[in-house]
Amino acid sequence: MLRALTFSLIVSLGLGASFAAHADVPTEPSSRTESGTALAAPRARAVPTDARTVAAAVQAFYAQTDTLEARFTQTHHHRVYARTQRSTGRLVLDKPGRLRFDYDDGKVFLSDGRHFVAYEPGDAGEPGQYAKNAVGASEVPAAFAFLTGDARVSDYRTRLLSGRSHGWSGPVLELVPRTRDPQVRRLVLFVDARLPGVVHRLRVEDHEGNTNQFELRDVRYDRPVDAARFRFLPPAGSRRVS
Repeated sequence: MLRALTFSLIVSLGLGASFAAHADVPTEPSSRTESGTALAAPRARAVPTDARTVAAAVQAFYAQTDTLEARFTQTHHHRVYARTQRSTGRLVLDKPGRLRFDYDDGKVFLSDGRHFVAYEPGDAGEPGQYAKNAVGASEVPAAFAFLTGDARVSDYRTRLLSGRSHGWSGPVLELVPRTRDPQVRRLVLFVDARLPGVVHRLRVEDHEGNTNQFELRDVRYDRPVDAARFRFLPPAGSRRVS
């Protein structure tokens, strides 16, 4: 179960967070975005309308943002079983390579840059269990590079999808890895209609047609983050599994 949890979370987190305006961007009075997140809006600029320019703008925001904290809603859909599961929680990220997802139901996924840890609480007060694995290049989905700010637009084939058909007024950017990723068939980023590069919703689709979607709200950028938040101390009685 923990192995499946770890795999599911890694795939999700590969695109599981989006970065918005960096503190160094010149700002106007704050405005409210499509997702309801209060942001400091960059000075008026035309939102790019071609796929590669949109992708480059997103990449620039990821690369320039050092820390991020947000509430998230995750929606996972399993195609074969026609089953949809929703989860909520809080995300904290601190470059390089440190992140933590605390789910409201008690699950935890974190990386301190050296190890991945996935924890799942037990049922009805029973001890939980956790898995801990070294971070290796072969274990991290290519999409994870967007989260760390190391993604390269040139690694993806890009195109803009219809915003109207997706119920979105801004650019909807599809990214397909040029080199086959065994975990990710395509990524879909929902970009702000007014603020270039700001992503509020993202969707990961695997080769079986299963999807994981994340939406962020109450986002805070470039705030100091205590390194202790990326250290995991298992609750008493928890069992480590491989």
